[in-house]
Amino acid sequence: MTKHGDSQTKKTIHKLAKEFAENTYRELEKYRDADRQEEAQRIFIQQENEELKEDQGKEIDYHRYWKDKYEEEQKRSGYLQDELDRVKKENNDLHNKVAALLDAVDPATKIQKARESGL
Repeated sequence: MTKHGDSQTKKTIHKLAKEFAENTYRELEKYRDADRQEEAQRIFIQQENEELKEDQGKEIDYHRYWKDKYEEEQKRSGYLQDELDRVKKENNDLHNKVAALLDAVDPATKIQKARESGL
């Protein structure tokens, strides 16, 4: 026999009235509504559990995402450091060329050498 409020039955009012002939229509509605409430609560709990499982999976993905980002930035900063070193070397070379030109004795020679070197 089916008990009142059993969410597994999902019976209509007509079926409930046949089974529980001694109850009024209003009481049968209460039982049916209670079934609906239980089912809605069960569905809500299932959805919450699924969301929690998804969130747990995302935490792992976030860890991997940030680790990958960190490694990309490390590579990028290594590249930038290499570029900075190259620019410093070029700057030092230019400084040395200018110093060599300034060490020339004749001012006309200084100007001529500067023009030849592209400065």
